Amino acid sequence: MSALKRKRGGKGPGGKAKKVKLVENGNKPQTTEMEQNKEITVPPPVDITTWTNWRNKERVLVFSSRGINFRTRHLMQDLRTMMPHTKADTKMDRKDKLFVINEVCEIKNCNKCLFFEAKKKQDLYMWVANVPHGPSAKFLVQNVHTLAELKMTGNCLKGSRPLLSFDPQFDTEPHYALLKELFIQTFSTPQYHPRSQPFVDHVFTFTITDNRIWFRNYQIIEEDASMVEIGPRFVLNLIKIFQGSFGGPTLFENPHFESPNTHRRVIRMATASRLREKQMVKELQKLKRTENKEAVTRDVTDDVFATPAEERPVHIELEAPAAKVVKKNKHKAFKRQRKQNR
Repeated sequence: MSALKRKRGGKGPGGKAKKVKLVENGNKPQTTEMEQNKEITVPPPVDITTWTNWRNKERVLVFSSRGINFRTRHLMQDLRTMMPHTKADTKMDRKDKLFVINEVCEIKNCNKCLFFEAKKKQDLYMWVANVPHGPSAKFLVQNVHTLAELKMTGNCLKGSRPLLSFDPQFDTEPHYALLKELFIQTFSTPQYHPRSQPFVDHVFTFTITDNRIWFRNYQIIEEDASMVEIGPRFVLNLIKIFQGSFGGPTLFENPHFESPNTHRRVIRMATASRLREKQMVKELQKLKRTENKEAVTRDVTDDVFATPAEERPVHIELEAPAAKVVKKNKHKAFKRQRKQNR
């Protein structure tokens, strides 16, 4: 059995870092080179007094509009669980303008906002905004998979601070650099936050593929940086970046973006064209079948035996023919009597 023996010189909670020697079986430590190499430094414990060091006062408001489905509601709950510096609010009415969100954030004392906007009960849009001065970005959320749906093997401590990993492409273009800074300020948990834990055991990854931003959440399970996915996962398709909060001049517009209505219209047109093509093929096959039948049923030698008939004069009777008198035998013998007469 081994025990830890602390050197003097450290104070209570909130004190300086302490040096620790590894001692085997409770024996006195030996002053050898091997023992000197075993000395490690233990960081001071986190005390309530360290909350005074909480400088980054980032607070994120996460809520949505009315009309969202269960998947969006579960995604919002997962984000609130992963980000301890978030706040919740009731659903916003569809008739309200987006500028009302700035007032809601001011009431909630939040300077960042994640707003989920549902349209037609099938399209989901997400706003990431810096309240109240901007900038803000609007995304189309696709391929949403929540924690309860994925059932991944990864797990992490609730309230722990995440690492943020970004694709190298975020540093190549200016609009991606702006989104990177916006994501850092929104998704990163501030240090010494009262509801956070002083551990780093998971990673948020933002990867750019196919002109879209792919979000993943991984758990760090070993010191060699081997990771297991936790969830949730979703894809962000950038639409526009605005200078203000939920509006203002447009800083960037994605030329590769295709609205869901246009995409569905293209799919319907493709389906209709395939059906028309099938109908035309059927009509052509029907015409070919009728032509083949006519060719088989028609015999060329039928005209050889067709002889014209002699023309007869047309006789018109002007008077009705005389009626024929038929005599009836009143005493007609029966069949049995006729046989006997024979």
